Amino acid sequence: MSADTSRSDFPGSSLVSAGDTEGAVRAARDRLAEDVSSLRTDMSKMYDILSQFASEAGGQAARTARNVGQTVASQVSSTASGLAASGADAASSATEQLKSFATELEGIARKNPLGALAGALAVGIVIGLIVRGRG
Repeated sequence: MSADTSRSDFPGSSLVSAGDTEGAVRAARDRLAEDVSSLRTDMSKMYDILSQFASEAGGQAARTARNVGQTVASQVSSTASGLAASGADAASSATEQLKSFATELEGIARKNPLGALAGALAVGIVIGLIVRGRG
């Protein structure tokens, strides 16, 4: 090798590869910066989509809960109304039966006053024995 021949003439020389390496590093750094920027944009879009999805899902859940609550409330209301009507009918029926029973007892007492007094005495003695037995 002669002294006039520079090292840059050889393909494996360190001067040539140092310059090329520096350019490659810059290009790689630029590509990396672009990729990171693109990744940030994509992440921002994903965040927006997920936020919108969560908002819609929450709204749908609230509507469903409201509908279920209204349905349950209407069923409870109709059941309560039915029970109240049944209770009123039962009370009315019991009142009528009690009135008719009282009327029959009054008729029996008018027809046979001594029998009514004897029956009342017997009922009084039974009640007295029951109460005295507990005390």
